[in-house]
Amino acid sequence: MRPKATLKQIAKELGVSVSTVSKALSNSPEISEPTKIKVQEFAKLKNYKPNNIAVNLKSKRSKTIGVIIPNILNPFFVKVFSGIEKAANARGYNVITCISNESLKKEITAMDMLSNGTIDGFILSVADETQKEHEFKHFKDAIADDIPIVMFDRISEDVNCDKVIVDDFDSAVNAVNHLIKTGCKNIALISNIDNLSVGQLRAEGYLEALKANGVAINEDLILRCESTEELDEKFPAFFDIKGKKIDGVFALEESASVTAHKAVLKAGFRIPEDVQLIGFADGVWSRRLTPSLSTVSQHGPEIGEAAAETLINRLESKEGEELPYETKVIKTELRQRDSTKKL
Repeated sequence: MRPKATLKQIAKELGVSVSTVSKALSNSPEISEPTKIKVQEFAKLKNYKPNNIAVNLKSKRSKTIGVIIPNILNPFFVKVFSGIEKAANARGYNVITCISNESLKKEITAMDMLSNGTIDGFILSVADETQKEHEFKHFKDAIADDIPIVMFDRISEDVNCDKVIVDDFDSAVNAVNHLIKTGCKNIALISNIDNLSVGQLRAEGYLEALKANGVAINEDLILRCESTEELDEKFPAFFDIKGKKIDGVFALEESASVTAHKAVLKAGFRIPEDVQLIGFADGVWSRRLTPSLSTVSQHGPEIGEAAAETLINRLESKEGEELPYETKVIKTELRQRDSTKKL
């Protein structure tokens, strides 16, 4: 059996966009007769079979959104997906989800698989490896093929598209300010996401808060890692809590928060009397720890809903209407629990 060609393959070989191929195969009046004939004959030669559930046209869409998330085990992404699905279903759209597992290759494969007329647009958070490699061509190619993208949380400033983010820098400043106001003088920073844009913004917020409050930056109290595995390896030597006299910890991701929480208690210190802790994100572990963990809540469902609404509004815009790209900022909230002192 001969392999079947895809819209993307035909477009690439003919040097036209996926949209042009799709319209030519559907006899759209927008496409000239010579182009139609060329595309249709080439598609027949390449054994192309149309996807009947989706033709990527303005007037005839699949009403399906492709969602690519980096890590299904992270509660934050699960919450974002719930918001995407809620908003999409309310507007009559279905959702197909793929997991990149932080892999650039898997991210590209997922986009290639779904962009062959299966979906109308993407909502995604950039994979760890993609940010490390600084490889964003697959995003730009999709947009060039008239497949819109909305990035959330982890984004790339190099890609012109809609984005939904939280105020990572400002929320880090607010969290550290709270620790300082409640008496902390030696605040440790623990990060296992320093390779990600969000991790770097949160670390910058930590540093800014110290400067603004006249607190000297002590590099001995800063542990910036690029993975949970690296953090687990380096943390025991770092966390000589008696020598460093740490009285506050700001952790930039939930697993780092749990690691710090366990270490403080194991060292025989009380939370929050001796050491106060604030973590980032607001998964189930934050509430189940004893004492419960104060966190910066990212409002995942709100992010998901905003991303879905942004994409659908673009998909349903009038033909020829040029909508400017926008970046929506969702405000975070410091949820005070038992790991911090009250103001």
